[in-house]
Amino acid sequence: MPGAVVIGAGPGIGRAVARRFAREGMPVALVGRNAGKLAEIGEAAAPVVRLAADAADETALRGALDAAAAEFGVPDVVVYNAALVRPDRIGELSAREQLDAWAVNVGGALTAAAHVAPDMARRGSGTFIVTGGMPEPKPEYVSLSLGKAGVRTLVTLLDQEYGPSGVHAASVTVAGPVAAGTFFDPERIAEHYWRLHVQPRDEWQREIVHTPA
Repeated sequence: MPGAVVIGAGPGIGRAVARRFAREGMPVALVGRNAGKLAEIGEAAAPVVRLAADAADETALRGALDAAAAEFGVPDVVVYNAALVRPDRIGELSAREQLDAWAVNVGGALTAAAHVAPDMARRGSGTFIVTGGMPEPKPEYVSLSLGKAGVRTLVTLLDQEYGPSGVHAASVTVAGPVAAGTFFDPERIAEHYWRLHVQPRDEWQREIVHTPA
């Protein structure tokens, strides 16, 4: 039975999204760099498989996606939630460090999309959602601002390439710090992912911005 794959399934949004899809009875594959943290994430409502992979490691990420497909089939939905979040101003990081951040923030999303979207398109259905942020660039978060602009563009490209074949590409842009019990509670944010997945094709949104404004 096809299900959901959550890449970057650590505490916070990743775990909340996994639980949201599992509550609908969908099998869930959790992909994360830290196997120990994945072991803490569970949902009795549906089957769960845990796969350790670094989102910046193309071979490992593709292997995890293949393992998920072998377990549940071509996924109905893939959520890319991995990101390297750290403060940095212009010139504070070396070119190598900027590329390392890009590899997680954008490169992994591109690898995942390139791996699963063609199969979704052949089937005629599927959803690929990226966790976005930084609706406005912030000078104290240069690498993250660049990365979030990159995945926003990637979603547009995926929509152009695979949208006509039935693949819904979208992003959920979180415009604030994620914290339980606040407007930015991860359980509240997770509802956007489910809503995007079940949207009728003639109502598809390419971006939802979670902001008090």
